[in-house]
Amino acid sequence: MITSAAACEDIELRITGMTCAACVRRVERALQRVDGVKNASVNLATERASVQWDRGKYSIGSLIRAVESAGYHAETIQSEESPAVRNDAAALTPEASILWKQFVFSCFFSIPLFVLAMAPMVWKPWMDVMMDWLSMEGWNWVMLALCLPVQFWAGARFYQLGWKSLVSLTPDMNALVMLGTTAAFCWSAVVTVFPNLIPEASRHVYFESAAIVITLVLLGKFLETRARRDARDAMLILLQLQPPIARVVRDSERPIEVRIDDVQRGEIIEIRPGETVPLDGTILAGESFVQESIVTGEPLPVAKSQGDQVIGGTINGNGWLRVEVLSPANESTLARIVAFVQKAQASKPAIQSIADRVVAYFVPVVIVLAIATALVWFLTSRQPLEQSLLHAVAVMIVACPCAMGLAVPISIMVGSGTAAKRGILFRNGQAIQSLAQVDSIAFDKTGTITRGEPTFVGIHSFGTWTDSELLSLASSLQSRSEHPIAKAVVEYAQKNHVAPSEEIQKFHARPGLGVEGTLANGKLVRMGSMRLLQTIALEIPEGVEPLGDWEKDGASLFFITVDDSIAGAMAVSDSIKPGSPQAIEDICQLGLTPYMITGDRKAAALKVAHDVQIPLDRVFFEILPQEKAEIVKRLKSKGTSLAFVGDGINDAPALVAADVGIAVGSGTDLAIESADVLLMADGLAVAVEAIRFSRQILSNIKQNLVWAFAYNILLIPLAMGCFEPWGVRLNPMLGGVAMSLSSLFVVFNALRLRGNI
Repeated sequence: MITSAAACEDIELRITGMTCAACVRRVERALQRVDGVKNASVNLATERASVQWDRGKYSIGSLIRAVESAGYHAETIQSEESPAVRNDAAALTPEASILWKQFVFSCFFSIPLFVLAMAPMVWKPWMDVMMDWLSMEGWNWVMLALCLPVQFWAGARFYQLGWKSLVSLTPDMNALVMLGTTAAFCWSAVVTVFPNLIPEASRHVYFESAAIVITLVLLGKFLETRARRDARDAMLILLQLQPPIARVVRDSERPIEVRIDDVQRGEIIEIRPGETVPLDGTILAGESFVQESIVTGEPLPVAKSQGDQVIGGTINGNGWLRVEVLSPANESTLARIVAFVQKAQASKPAIQSIADRVVAYFVPVVIVLAIATALVWFLTSRQPLEQSLLHAVAVMIVACPCAMGLAVPISIMVGSGTAAKRGILFRNGQAIQSLAQVDSIAFDKTGTITRGEPTFVGIHSFGTWTDSELLSLASSLQSRSEHPIAKAVVEYAQKNHVAPSEEIQKFHARPGLGVEGTLANGKLVRMGSMRLLQTIALEIPEGVEPLGDWEKDGASLFFITVDDSIAGAMAVSDSIKPGSPQAIEDICQLGLTPYMITGDRKAAALKVAHDVQIPLDRVFFEILPQEKAEIVKRLKSKGTSLAFVGDGINDAPALVAADVGIAVGSGTDLAIESADVLLMADGLAVAVEAIRFSRQILSNIKQNLVWAFAYNILLIPLAMGCFEPWGVRLNPMLGGVAMSLSSLFVVFNALRLRGNI
């Protein structure tokens, strides 16, 4: 899935066969060695590689060959976002299916092998029964026969991948399992085939340890793969909420059923009561209530009527709707949400570097420890060969770094997918970590704290102009603008039956100042803030009573000029969103410091700040767009980790300058593209949720990392036999159990986020 057409492009590959963090590092190194690759990032949980490279000279095949030469399988990712591709989210992946077959096959031989080896130790009469059938040497041959298919068929994957990792000097989990089980098997085979080579006191076989370890590792990898698949596919299930068929009105008024993949932009579809909206569109006729919780997380249905937009996958209420399609299925809101989340899941936050640095040295260190353990026990034990073998094998088995590789990506994957169902989209894993660590948050005012839907308050004309003439002139100018204030002016003029005066030519918007245009008679008309007047060196008349009253009430003033004179002023007010005061209070309870940065005048800004309980000394007003970014940088220079929340074009520079930019989904495309976090639902309450979610995800990551590291810190000394003097030891079988449980703990701990978020 190539995301850009420039010389430097991004491509994603699906990687299969990885089992631990060392595998991830190995694939990354293989990809980075390909000429033209700028950067490669591999994610174990999502089984994806994100590669930034120069495609001008090299083919995708070179990337795939590099991965395969490292011992893994790679393929380009097809359009899995299409609803038709994923008909059965519960189906086993090929990797999980292979692991399950290998596990079942292994159990068929391992269970009787385990019974033969362990039953005599549990129930002594069983030993007498066995001796009546065969001698111990004979039973050793039986156990060898049972272990052979497990070791070299079910365990073949560990030989294939483990040997390549050793040859490339990047040993991984497969190498540890291969070395550990092979040592146990070979020792036991020598005892069985050439018993006279081994001292009689050490003639014990460990076929069951080798077979059970392989079986347990296969089971652990199968369960881990299933859990990872469940987490990965959680977002893709959203796409299946879109119905496969849409009712399209084409040549006649009678609708026909068409596959949604075949419906084009601009076509008309009909939606009956209770049906699922098939595609994004604009309502042409009808009205209803639509349940949008799958996209925004809002539990209550939203009233929809002519001119409103509906989103594919949402549920229509009891009304009939006729809708014009805005985008095809592969460009729908749900498809874009899934792509957004998948990109976040495939990324790495900074905290991942901790695990990466450890894993770079971990497996080689484990092999050295295993060798050192064997030497120490060989030199000090009464049964040197046997004890050396047991402890060295246990060290290699128990130290497999699966949990380290999964600790971070599995939490990112589950957390970002779950948050998306609540209308919160994280652009990447670093956005989650950064948002969890901010200590301050700055808000734009209009459209963020307030509704962003100004209502007309009043008009006051100067000189020879009348209010009606002024309103007509302003309506003409603002009819060319998409700003919310322009909408308020035009609607007020229409409500009072005031027609636009003349057609505006050479219309031009001046961000942070206002708009201007030229009439047919050549006169230059401007409408904007006090800053606009200052740029053209004009001053308003003193003592104009309505202006002072409007300012006291928190209304925003806008002035109309014709050529070099002021024609009059207008006032609009913007009400506070119902949830804003509570959201600011919650922000403070989370320990964050709130700020407000707005281009509005001082009186309007301070009134809004007072109403939502933002301290007035943390309010910045009459700020130009580029100045917003400078204020953000100034706050950051004081050691503050700052998030900025906005929704407009004016907010884009500040969103980029902040440590974390948060854009509300109702904002402009530029604001959304500039942000690190996108809120699909309106209102600041969702921003508070986003902060809480990010903290929960980061906490979950830390729990996983602590477990993964503490597990090895505690169990490796146990496997080495450091606690043998106190009668505490860890044999290879228990090591296999512990290793599998460690990985499963990390996966299931991450899955807890589904309930917490």
